[in-house]
This record gives sequence, C-alpha cells and structure tokens, in this order.
Amino acid sequence: MSTANVANPVLWADYPDPSVIRVGASYYMVSTSMHSMPGCPILKSSDLLHWELVNYVYDTFEDNDAHNLRNGSHIYGKGSWAATLRQHGGLFYVGFSSLDTNQFYVYRTADIEKGSWERFVIPGLHHDPSLLFDDGRVFVFHGNGDIRIRELTADATAVKPDGIDQLLFETAREGIGLRCEGCHAYKRNGYYYLFFIEWPRTGNGRRRQLAYRSSELLGPYESRIVLDDNLDYGNNGVAQGGIVDTPDGDWYAVLFQDHGAVGRIPCVVPVSWEDDWPVFGVNGRVPKTLAAGSAPASLAPLVTSDEFEYERNKLSLNWQWNHNPDNELWSVTDRPGWLRLKTGSLADSVEFARNTLTQRTEGPSCVATALLDATSMLPGDRAGMVALQGRFGAVGLRVEEDGAKRIVMCSTGSPEAGRADVESSGMGDAGKNGGEMVVWSAPYEGETVHLRIEFDFRTGSGLNSGSNVSVDRAFFSYSSDGETWISAGEPLQMRYALDHFMGCRIGLFHYASRSVGGWADFDYFRYVRQQ
Repeated sequence: MSTANVANPVLWADYPDPSVIRVGASYYMVSTSMHSMPGCPILKSSDLLHWELVNYVYDTFEDNDAHNLRNGSHIYGKGSWAATLRQHGGLFYVGFSSLDTNQFYVYRTADIEKGSWERFVIPGLHHDPSLLFDDGRVFVFHGNGDIRIRELTADATAVKPDGIDQLLFETAREGIGLRCEGCHAYKRNGYYYLFFIEWPRTGNGRRRQLAYRSSELLGPYESRIVLDDNLDYGNNGVAQGGIVDTPDGDWYAVLFQDHGAVGRIPCVVPVSWEDDWPVFGVNGRVPKTLAAGSAPASLAPLVTSDEFEYERNKLSLNWQWNHNPDNELWSVTDRPGWLRLKTGSLADSVEFARNTLTQRTEGPSCVATALLDATSMLPGDRAGMVALQGRFGAVGLRVEEDGAKRIVMCSTGSPEAGRADVESSGMGDAGKNGGEMVVWSAPYEGETVHLRIEFDFRTGSGLNSGSNVSVDRAFFSYSSDGETWISAGEPLQMRYALDHFMGCRIGLFHYASRSVGGWADFDYFRYVRQQ
C-alpha cells in the first residue's frame, strides 16, 4: 500500500468529544450527537485517519415534548453529551449523560457494527463520563471542576450498592486552571490515568490537555500539562479526548479542535511515554500531517448524495433527524425515488419544524443541491433547504394564502441577522434567537425548484484580514432548470454557538404555519465536498 500524508484535523466535520478504542486491527469511535437522531454515531477505521460510519447507539432515547420538538420545547444544546466507549467481556459499552433529563445512560451490544443496543438508565447527571473496567470492578469518572468516581455493578448497568461514590479531587483549587472536564480514564503499567481539558488562568488562555496520574485508584493524583497547541488556528487548542494503542504498540491520542461554524473536528496526535508519563505531539506540537497508507477503496463517505431510491422506509446511515422524527409523516416509498415530508403540526420557524432531515457539512467548502416539488403544499407551508445552526439560513418556497408561491431566503430573527425591512414570522418567544425572518423573497412560477447552498469554511490569513480563522459563510441560490442559478438573498455569516452546540448542518425541511395535511417532495439531494 502506498503512503500519503493526511492533514490534521483528520476529519473536517463535526465529530466532537471522540472516544476511541481498538479491537484487533480495527478502531471504533463514538461522538456526541446532541439533538440529532439516531444518535451516538459509531465510526470505524483501520488506521485512525480514514473513518466511515457503521452504526448508531440509539434511534431515540426519550419520548417527550422536548425531544419531539413539540409545544415550543426542544433539546438544542442538550441531548446526549460526551459519550464514553469501552469493550469488556465480549460486549461493547457506550455511556453518556443528558443535560435535559439529568440521567446517565449506559448502552451495550455484542456487535458494535450491526447490533442493536440494550439500554440502562442511572439517575443523576454524570458530566463527561468515562467508564473504566478494572479487575472485575467498574467505575465511572465524571465531573466539571469537582471530579468524582462512582462504582457500578460488574455488568456496568447500575450503581453498585455500597460501592465507591465520592469526590476524587477538585481541579479548581489546585492552582492549575479554571475547572477540568472531559474525562477519559485508563489503566496502564500499574497507573491510573485521567485525561482532561482545562482553561488556564494565565498565558494564552486556550483549552489544553492535562493528564492526572496515580498508582492508587483513589489517589493522590499528580498532574501535568501534556498538550498546549492550536495547530495555528486562532487560539483554539487541540484538546479533549483519549488515547489508544496500535497493534504494533504505538500510541496516539484522538482529540478535537473547535473550528468555527463547521463544528468541532477530530485530530490525531502521536503519544510517547517517558517515566510512565504520556508525551503528546512532536516537540509539543500537533503534527500538521500524518503519514498514512492509501484510503480503503470501499470507504463510504461521511456525507453523501442521495437519489432517494429505497425499497423500504430506511434511510442511509448518513442522515439524522433534527430531534425525534414522527415516522408517520415521512416516506421514501409513497412516491418512489422521492423523499416526502408531510406536516402534522404547526410551526413558526424551521428550528421547530418536525422531521427536518440533516447531514453534516465539511470543510474546506461544500455544496448541496436539492429538487423540491411543491405541488401538494398548502397555504402557509414552507419547504426547502437550511443551513442549520442557532443562527440559521434557509432557501425554499412559501405558499401564500391565495396559493401563489414565492422563493424566500430566511434567517434567524436576531438583530444582526437581517436588514431593517425584513418580515417577521411572528414566532415571538418560541425561538431563542428571535424567530425566523424573511430576508429576501421573489414571486415564483412553477411547482418545482432546484435549491442550492454553498458553504465556505476555508481558513487562512489571506481570507480573513490577517486572522487565521474560518470564512464561515453560506450562499443561497435557486434555479428553475438546474442549470441557471439565481442568488437568493444575502450570504449568511455562520457561527458556532452554545445554543445548538453543534456544527452547521444541511437540512431538508417542510413545515406548516396555517393548517396541516400538505406535503413536500424532494427528488434528490446532491452533495459535493470541494478540496
């Protein structure tokens, strides 16, 4: 196999909080998925550098108004956080906490690639948990500043009665930094290792990676800074994640970096050992490239086009719904070769549109197009394609009260999102950012329209007035024939924020603002990542 260089970050897409294990010659990763369903994606790799999606841990994990995007409730910025992945005794375990339910979830399966997962629920928030199987005992380390240890039953499905449950240490009082979180726990050569991120009080103030070490489970623990590097991107430290060994005995860390609107993207960092302390990077830096063999010929893309040619109502793994879907209101078989999105409830914004179907975006830039058939949409309906974050932008069709259609470009209704003459949807307090506003519109003749969003996540000082950060702009257009494209409204200045806590996604949506019962059909979704 020929060798080539793979650039760091190894995935220019939103896969935050990576937790990686090795099983034989294969590596598996789980990542945070927040409000996207199905959730906790499982990725597979043969070299830590080339990854493909093979499974999800759950289709949905709760059934309530917030998870179902009903009655103005939502789980944006909540849902599943910072999952931990482990294998023990022939079973695979994934654990995560949910901020909205205040519970700790443990899932297990015998087949990580094709199997279904059995669920167990442990009351109480376990912030950024890490499972550790240790000579017949099982522990979960968790916390934000106050780091705790809790003992579980031997099968890791419940709290062990009379087991260890105590504060391990308080990072904010040790003079190192403002709070540690993002725990990843390991045992190697007789030492317990806990890896964290922290924000230092002094110096450059960016996130950095710490290691705590002790020969005793309950300490005392000593600590070191093991990585403080930004890969020459803004002041965004590469941090949070764990370590994994190769079959040849080499070690690597899989961490992530905040990278603007595209999200939090994984990096691979070589690790060596000195006096049983991990040493991250090359001369303290994250390498910009890593030597690798050729990508496997059968490697499936993480974001993909779709002609919606399915024999049954089961979409490809690349798709995730925004919140829990209503499975009675979507179909790829009602009209073969088309995705049909029906309305069953009212909404005033694409943020609260049930059954919005999404995929990630990728850097450095990418383009998505879709063909919408609005024949069966009702007055008050809106359908189209969205660049979905807390500060979103969308392009599509709106059906007026008299049945006439207009092309509309909508954006978040925050003061900086549009001009003074925008139309307000009247969403009011339901939208955290002020609702949805029509930035631009124009009459449209015809029942079908091609839609396009171009995403620019390029980085470099020449693009950003001397600052090495991302462009983070989305451009919207439409076409009646798929060949001649007309700009729709203004470019959207995207941004990453904690209201959604997720990188920008591409979504196909349809919602009703007046009456339910209509539907919108999408003939294709075509995606191109531009290198």
